[in-house]
Amino acid sequence: MRYSELEDLGVEVLAISVDTVFSHKVWQEEELSKMVEGGVPYPMLWDVGGKTGQAYGVYDENLGLNLRGRFLIDPDGIIQAIEVLNAPVGRNTDELIRQIQAFQYVREHSDEACPAGWRPGKPTLKPSPALAGKVYEVWKVENAQN
Repeated sequence: MRYSELEDLGVEVLAISVDTVFSHKVWQEEELSKMVEGGVPYPMLWDVGGKTGQAYGVYDENLGLNLRGRFLIDPDGIIQAIEVLNAPVGRNTDELIRQIQAFQYVREHSDEACPAGWRPGKPTLKPSPALAGKVYEVWKVENAQN
């Protein structure tokens, strides 16, 4: 678990499922505490009847559960990114952290954009009419230099 990295980025994490608080308690004590010392350090919330999942479009009525959804919500309450996966596939924490870093960067540098695969310290793009149609060309040259 990389919760400390998320904390360092100023991220608040919430786990929300249709499972009851009693299921969460057993899951925390019997499963999560074996995977993460002391269990997960963030709140696990009960989505009674899937209302939150419905609001975010991840509730599967046929299964009666929320799909694996991840939502990056900025300090202004605006959803910046959504990832939804069916139950058999887990999420990628490396990509989550990369996206958080990129969204935080462009929040502070509103005249720049982070290209695919961008990492802190790597070149960004400055959107402009001159860049239109030349993104790959500029991106390729800037990344070749690093």
